[in-house]
Amino acid sequence: MLQEASLYGFVRTILIIVLVYYAIKILTRFFAPYFMRYMSKKMQEKFEGQFGQQQQRQQPKQKEGETVIDKMPNRDSSSNNKVGEYIDYEEVD
Repeated sequence: MLQEASLYGFVRTILIIVLVYYAIKILTRFFAPYFMRYMSKKMQEKFEGQFGQQQQRQQPKQKEGETVIDKMPNRDSSSNNKVGEYIDYEEVD
């Protein structure tokens, strides 16, 4: 059984789409500031937590006037020492 599209059904569908669009737009204006405030507080807590953990790890290790090296250089001797064979040459006129 086939149903034919009617003008009433088409107008009703368009009207529902427009109403839903405007309802979402209005609700977003009301709730977006609260949502953004909530998200910024969560991010602030996360950053403070990471910063606090980092400070707690570094404080006991360091003493005043002590030099600290965070990363040791790579000691791969095969790549640095053997770049290639040196060939001595003279220019010929």
